[in-house]
Amino acid sequence: MELQTITRQMAELAKEAGSFIRKEARNFDIQQVEQKGFNDLVSYVDKGAEEFIVKGLGQILPEAGFITEEGTRARDERDLTWIVDPLDGTTNFVHGIPVYAVSIALASPSEILAGVVYEINLDECFVASKGSVSTLNGTPIQVSSPENLANSLLATGFPYDDGGKTDNYLDLLKYFLKNSHGLRRLGSAAVDLCYVACGRVEGYLEYNLQSYDVAAGTLIVQQAGGMVTDFKGGDNYVFGGQILASNKKIHEPLLDAVRTYFVL
Repeated sequence: MELQTITRQMAELAKEAGSFIRKEARNFDIQQVEQKGFNDLVSYVDKGAEEFIVKGLGQILPEAGFITEEGTRARDERDLTWIVDPLDGTTNFVHGIPVYAVSIALASPSEILAGVVYEINLDECFVASKGSVSTLNGTPIQVSSPENLANSLLATGFPYDDGGKTDNYLDLLKYFLKNSHGLRRLGSAAVDLCYVACGRVEGYLEYNLQSYDVAAGTLIVQQAGGMVTDFKGGDNYVFGGQILASNKKIHEPLLDAVRTYFVL
């Protein structure tokens, strides 16, 4: 099956899962929330959406393995692997804050081959595959044009487990507050990355993330002309727990700030 066909089917599946999530959001009861860890929330909506997605992906490529957030399938990495976050932004969903998304990626052992992020509330479907441009609802997108940090808007997030690095990270964010158009904390890494890809923000950084948070979004940024690295400027950003994405033009100033203020 051609990669573009697979990607189209991924997008259709993400939208169907999104419809389920949107329906459940109307009458969601916060008492139905479980805690996987401190401030790490999950609900029957996450689990139900993941079960639906995993079943659908299994029909698209039965031979592929899975990495899933909620463990619907045991982690099983193969020559082709689905990386699935059924509801990125669960805390937003639980509290009725309208920023959350379905994220699905297809990966080989060396790279992300296809990525789909469906932001449910705005009905925005971001899609990318190797060899093609990134799109938003079928229209090509590209990163923004600012060439310096002073004219840039940035996005970030805060980890559930800070690894003892909160003070350093706050120093870094304070620097960005003083030297950019500002910071936004949307609550969904997948959406943050897509907003870099379509030019709504110039850069995004966060640490202590999981592969299913970022796998799809990283390819969408890259195929839109952006750049993605880890905090050291390397390529261990899907599984390494650190990510820095930008319009490429401000990437070095972002890295310089990280090296100065954040202990790696």
